[in-house]
Amino acid sequence: MTSQIDPLEVMYAHPGSEFFTLPTGSRVYQRGDAAQFIYGVKRGIVECVGQEGETLCYRPGELFNFQDIAYAGECHNDEAIARTPVEIVQMDRRQFFNLLHTHPTLALLLISQQHSRLREQRTSGTCCY
Repeated sequence: MTSQIDPLEVMYAHPGSEFFTLPTGSRVYQRGDAAQFIYGVKRGIVECVGQEGETLCYRPGELFNFQDIAYAGECHNDEAIARTPVEIVQMDRRQFFNLLHTHPTLALLLISQQHSRLREQRTSGTCCY
């Protein structure tokens, strides 16, 4: 029997991780900020709001912003807001890529997470083409 790694726990265990908590309504990042970190939700709900008002919510165990950090020098096109009190782990771009190098199955889990999210959006009719 194979055990699946937990992306959030892998990030928490990595020495390059930083942890913080935010109250409801706080911004994790704003549109236009440099995209330097990947984030994981340990506790609470974070909502990302796009330029057109589209929203995605991230819950405990989910990572977000990994698509933004794939492109060096890019800025956020959305903003992330704590919709409840949240506990977040963040990791900078370089540390995250090092983590992917040492745990390549993490990339597969992120692809799986994205696939599930797209399937959910398609089913609910909130997916934009």
